[in-house]
Amino acid sequence: MSENIPGNFQPKYALVTGASRGIGLAIAEKLAAEGYHLYLTCLHSANRLAELSAELSARYGVVCIPFTADMGSAADVERLFAQIDSLDLLVNNAGLSYIGLLHEMSADDWQRVMRTNLDSLFYTCRHAIPLMLKKHSGRIINISSVWGNVGASMEVAYSASKGGVNGFTRALAKELAPSGIAVNAIACGVIDTDMNSSFSEEDMEALRAEIPADRIGQPSEVADTVLSLLRAPAYLTGQIITLDGGWT
Repeated sequence: MSENIPGNFQPKYALVTGASRGIGLAIAEKLAAEGYHLYLTCLHSANRLAELSAELSARYGVVCIPFTADMGSAADVERLFAQIDSLDLLVNNAGLSYIGLLHEMSADDWQRVMRTNLDSLFYTCRHAIPLMLKKHSGRIINISSVWGNVGASMEVAYSASKGGVNGFTRALAKELAPSGIAVNAIACGVIDTDMNSSFSEEDMEALRAEIPADRIGQPSEVADTVLSLLRAPAYLTGQIITLDGGWT
């Protein structure tokens, strides 16, 4: 992606994974409104992502390129980054959940959760970091979960993967701080996305009743938190920002 930009203006480029819906879509919209040129990925919703990319490009005057890729595949991520020559922001949002008893979980399901939620960070970051080192600046924001902080019954694999995301974030932040690259994570509570579709209305109402804010969070609020981290100094790094309405 290249632009002929007059004067000293430097365009900003962001990669948002899992961007076809929910939190990723909200983040993409906020970044486009801020003037970021976008690389957006999804795994199963290529048509939806293409439509979103065209809409954002038309509305905000940015270049928005969709990719269909499995972020848990080293080969797919390498293919993706072969198209990226400049990057200021990486948002690792792609993820999936698994609800069920651990002893009934298959090895394939376990590996799928870990590959999508945790391995993907390794694959994206190892390609993104050299691009950011060229500029001696950059932001990496990982979308995590409160279950990575405290764990959840019936979601052991998901909790373990997000705990790994938090440890990854803290460690990589220390590694990259001398280079001016900030690495942070947002540990989300209950957010109104399709990930909650397996819960009944009664289950969701019970969850809402536990939250001091007395409501479910919105994807736009996660996107606003991403923008807050972008506007913060690079000295704010290695943090797991909990966004849960006071729940945990």
